Amino acid sequence: MTDHRQPTGYPDYETPPDYRSEYGYEPEYDDYRYPDSDRRALPTEVGAVTRAEARRMQAAARRRRRGRVIGVLAGAVLLGGVGAAGFAAYDKLTGGDIADYAGPGGPEVVVQVHAGDTANQIATAMADKDVVKSSAAFYRAALRNDAISSVQPGFYSVSTQISGADAVSALVAPTSRVGALVIAEGRQLHDTRDVQTGAVKKGIYTLVAEASCVGPDAAPVCVGYDDLERAGAGTDLVALGVPEWARDRVAHVPDRNRQLEGLIAAGSWNFDPTQSATEILRQLVSASADSYEATGLESAGVNVGLDPYQMLVVASLVEREALPSDFDKVSRVVLNRLAVDQPLQFDSTVNYALDETEVATTDADRARVTPWNTYAMPGLPATPIASPSITALRAVENPAPGDFLYFVTIDKKGTTLFTRSYDEHLANIELAQHSGILDSGR
Repeated sequence: MTDHRQPTGYPDYETPPDYRSEYGYEPEYDDYRYPDSDRRALPTEVGAVTRAEARRMQAAARRRRRGRVIGVLAGAVLLGGVGAAGFAAYDKLTGGDIADYAGPGGPEVVVQVHAGDTANQIATAMADKDVVKSSAAFYRAALRNDAISSVQPGFYSVSTQISGADAVSALVAPTSRVGALVIAEGRQLHDTRDVQTGAVKKGIYTLVAEASCVGPDAAPVCVGYDDLERAGAGTDLVALGVPEWARDRVAHVPDRNRQLEGLIAAGSWNFDPTQSATEILRQLVSASADSYEATGLESAGVNVGLDPYQMLVVASLVEREALPSDFDKVSRVVLNRLAVDQPLQFDSTVNYALDETEVATTDADRARVTPWNTYAMPGLPATPIASPSITALRAVENPAPGDFLYFVTIDKKGTTLFTRSYDEHLANIELAQHSGILDSGR
């Protein structure tokens, strides 16, 4: 029996606001003319200023002052203010005449902060969503709150119709972040149970559902697990973001509920939680395809005799079977066995169909025929069995040299021995048995 380690320890200033369009200026009335044609305006002394002209001059001065503050603040750092001094200058030069809500606030909305956004761009997004009455209200508050520099790209749930200061405070509060998702290497779409401990490891659909919740804690609105699973089993693969190089293979997956396995990559992701389940999955699958393709996935497989989807399948096996230091060697074992049509016999593929994880598997489990069990059939499983890391994918693209056909993890530290000799492999299995790593909880 070939045994392999299952991974553990998942971690889980551009131009400021257009004040003219937002606030307006005092009306510039013409000199008042009496309707009586007999009453004419008195002649004005040369160089004297009429009342209307005085008003026009005052408005122009305000515009010049605002222009100066633009010059002062336009160089503010990304997502950051210029501190209390900058706020004081801004407030003085604008005269403090900024439209602002007093609160207490309305329903929550989701606002997106893009990578590279300045404080002014975030202010515009806040005003567009009616979080603040004016973008300047948020901008002024951001200058006063140094915490604005800690804001990361992503999606934030904040109340509408609140003051600029409250909006900045809400944005920098950790609890306002929504749609933030971390997928650990080797994670699967569905929840799995550890045979030894009974602990349940959350699958990708569960993690997405939890990250999608928006609104008050007492009554959050979330995209449900069942909604995600149903959407993920859809037949419109383009709508799901499945890349062209994977569509034919995915279209023939024997279990539609598992067809997106491996197509959502490990890593940190942000998604708009107000989208539908299908839209969320499309965003995640499309972005994952981009990250996979950046490794050269679409062409590297030629060197090892695999198409891009098969590369992803092998990378998932490598991820589940070894520590990163051994990824390239396990890749070589897979390729060597495929070359001689020898069954892979990976326990991780047995566990995948059972939705359970354990280093050791039983004779009965290994004899169960499924489209994934590589003890019961030659070749690769029907789909990836987890989300592989980019490190695992690169190991498949660049496997270690060697003629290895067997490997086994011999202790709980992850020490793995590789050999071409079956007799040596049997001796290595005895080492594993003595360490207790092969003790079964089934």
